Amino acid sequence: MSAITEEKEQQVNAENLEENEGQVSRKQFVVFQIGSEEYGVIISQAKGIIKPKKITNVPNTAEHVLGVINLRGQIVPVVDLKKKFHIAYDKSKNTEDQRIITVEVNDTLIGIFVDGVNEVVWLEEDTIEPAPEVAGGIKQEYLLGIGKIEDRLLVLVDLRKLLFDDTGEEDNT
Repeated sequence: MSAITEEKEQQVNAENLEENEGQVSRKQFVVFQIGSEEYGVIISQAKGIIKPKKITNVPNTAEHVLGVINLRGQIVPVVDLKKKFHIAYDKSKNTEDQRIITVEVNDTLIGIFVDGVNEVVWLEEDTIEPAPEVAGGIKQEYLLGIGKIEDRLLVLVDLRKLLFDDTGEEDNT
């Protein structure tokens, strides 16, 4: 009886393997705007989206740290991705769309300041390409890859490396 059970178990496992091979792994991303480009972060890291509120400047912080906000009694640092990515400011842009996306990375709540939040999308793994090496652009190690959505490209950001990797910080000399 155990030989029959073992054979049936192997058959079921083989069928499951074939079913899983046909499935494509998908990930969900929050899509946001910085300048004219679209970026995405894994949705499980996003905790909320809020309109910008009073940001208190904190002396002696990195240039890309705007300061801190009080979010329901919790002090949350706010990072300006435009400054972090060295993207020029467009003064003609409508500030009504600006948002702070609160994200949790390494058990730390951080706000990322963006020009707008566009949507939430699912991307299949086969639509995500490795990040190309681009001289003078966003450092490749800060990216998970480039997602393709129809005729659009989405820069997928690795928040862990972007927010907590101090190597490669520019010299202020």
